[in-house]
Amino acid sequence: MKLNKLGFLFAFSVLSIIANAQTPFQAQIETKAKAISPKLIEWRRHIHQNPELGNREVKTQEYIANHLSKLGIEVTKLAKTGVLGVLRGGKPGPVIAIRADIDGLPVKERVDIPFKSTAVSEYQGNQVPVMHACGHDTHTSILMGTAEVLASMKKDLPGTVKFFFQPAEEGPPADEEGGAPLMIKEGVMENPKVDAVLGLHIASSLEIGKIKYKPGAMMASSDWFTIKIHGKQTHGSTPWTGIDPVVVGTQIINQLQTIVSRQEDLTVAPLVVTVAKFHAGVRANIIPEDAELEGTIRTLDSKMQKDVHEKIQRICKSVGDAWGAKVEAIIETKTLVTFNDSSLVNMLIPSLEKAAGKENVDLGRWTTGAEDFSFFNEKAPSFFFNLGGMPKGMDPNKAAPHHTPDFYIDDSMLDVGVKAFCNMVFDFAAKKK
Repeated sequence: MKLNKLGFLFAFSVLSIIANAQTPFQAQIETKAKAISPKLIEWRRHIHQNPELGNREVKTQEYIANHLSKLGIEVTKLAKTGVLGVLRGGKPGPVIAIRADIDGLPVKERVDIPFKSTAVSEYQGNQVPVMHACGHDTHTSILMGTAEVLASMKKDLPGTVKFFFQPAEEGPPADEEGGAPLMIKEGVMENPKVDAVLGLHIASSLEIGKIKYKPGAMMASSDWFTIKIHGKQTHGSTPWTGIDPVVVGTQIINQLQTIVSRQEDLTVAPLVVTVAKFHAGVRANIIPEDAELEGTIRTLDSKMQKDVHEKIQRICKSVGDAWGAKVEAIIETKTLVTFNDSSLVNMLIPSLEKAAGKENVDLGRWTTGAEDFSFFNEKAPSFFFNLGGMPKGMDPNKAAPHHTPDFYIDDSMLDVGVKAFCNMVFDFAAKKK
């Protein structure tokens, strides 16, 4: 009985020592993140009011670089308008990267807020309104805050943290390189080599203070296609004397729908094939010579992605041959499947729970939205999660979707994102020893 009691006391003491050894960093992170919460809001609102389009984020780049430099973080400007920050900790450990995207969208803001965007810029040769309609302003603010907290803990920080402030996530202008592929091409994953990459996305229909994650495939790949149809022009009154590219186009559209409904196993993963543009003709009584279709493919399985490409090419060729038309399908991959490494997710779920509270962290579902963060997860184990931005008590069905003029984020709890990243950095290092 005495031995059992002693054994119990010993075990309890060991557990207490372990718990107490972990608490100081968590407590420091909690205190420091709360303290900079007003700054997070200030940064976010400044960036929101001054949005810039992809590969044009010149002022945003300067704003971020100045902030990192003041913290004593090594700063490199790269990928046209991106920023790489490197913080070398005072203790040995792994290299972990954290990414935030910084670009806005050609959308006119309708929400009446004091820091509403009235910015205008050039997009595809036109003057357009610009807005942070996807929350990249919050991502940037959170990563700036994460950098500030970790820099203040540098002597206790194990390993190296690389901060990726990435431009052009929504896609660079035509004929320009940009986004995550250009960041990778210019070496952000090397020297020192990155062991893991973290990222988050604010969600307008998830309540503030909450986090959702998913191991494995989380967000879809995104491919954009253009189908060019060359027929034979003729008078609208004698269609038999020509080859009508409009009819050929409609046949192709109908056949593309069967890829989803009849040709792919949707129990493996969801799939979307959408034709969003159909251009043809100039007059009601002229059957045109050419037509053009444009659309997107979304898949959550990399094998399915390749398979769909092949099926689109086959459909275009067979329909074109049947009508005697020339059909060319051009498919451009914009993003890969955003894939979370299951081991990394399981390792770092406790970090999210420290940041938000266990009751506020939950398993999410995959989505057919896409992210060029997916290019980073090709290079190293990655963990990408969603952070709530919807006001408390709001009906999620009434929250404006991303990429719309009414998109709105409650920025009062951005510190949860900072706490999540900081805890993940320390926990990853502790578990990689």
